[in-house]
Amino acid sequence: MQPEDLLLLVTRTMPFGKHAGKLIADLPGNYLNWFAREGFPPGEIGRLLALMQEIDHNGLSYLLTPLRSKRRE
Repeated sequence: MQPEDLLLLVTRTMPFGKHAGKLIADLPGNYLNWFAREGFPPGEIGRLLALMQEIDHNGLSYLLTPLRSKRRE
């Protein structure tokens, strides 16, 4: 993981599926857990989904709050 990956979680949107257009940081935990069970897609989107799943699973989503504020500035 690179530090800039955390910023990508609050700026990148899901490009496909039932949650297309939603910020990766806003994806529901059960959706992220489904990917963890079934397999993450290849490439950057898979890497970001895996990171978000790990953050969500460990109850660390609050760490993204300051980055959401920076995004609006």
